[in-house]
Amino acid sequence: MTRLRKVAVSQARKGAAFSAERIASRVGVLGREISRECQGRRLDVVVTLDRGFIFAADLVRQIEAPIVCHFVREDVRDVDQGGHARREVFFGSHPELGGRDVLVVDAVLESGVTQDFLLRRLGESKPRSIRLAVLLDKPESRRVALEPDYFGFRTASKEVWVGYGLAAANGTGRNLRQLSSGAKVAPRKKGKGRKK
Repeated sequence: MTRLRKVAVSQARKGAAFSAERIASRVGVLGREISRECQGRRLDVVVTLDRGFIFAADLVRQIEAPIVCHFVREDVRDVDQGGHARREVFFGSHPELGGRDVLVVDAVLESGVTQDFLLRRLGESKPRSIRLAVLLDKPESRRVALEPDYFGFRTASKEVWVGYGLAAANGTGRNLRQLSSGAKVAPRKKGKGRKK
């Protein structure tokens, strides 16, 4: 783990928050790190909607390289296969990224199931490189072997975070400039809830 990543690791607690200033500072650090690794080459940024749009908008403005943005939206569905229900993640048409340097941007990495699926789908077009940047990394919730290449903050919190593009259960709060942890996530019943 690099020195910059160690600085970003934070153990969240109930009511924890990241101020707008702290977020802006961290996004600036990530932008400089990505810029160094791009070395001026074109970067195709794939933004996951609906959660990642504010983080992505601020991040791309900190990257010093030619950027092309693509937007994807996940659709989680319950599918019946031979009498057995299973949950599947679908994405609409994905961009042609053959030979490109690709950066996937999402707000939160929890189980990693959705991001892992998206990265594999995007990898089918044989990009030159593919990396993942997230604002919040929740490694204790991981269900697949996936680590972000870049993260803003790492947290062990099981709570819902609201603000900076992330919404509360009722859909409000995306426009808040700070990021705050809220109520604990209710335990999921088997077969219920979305994987992120």
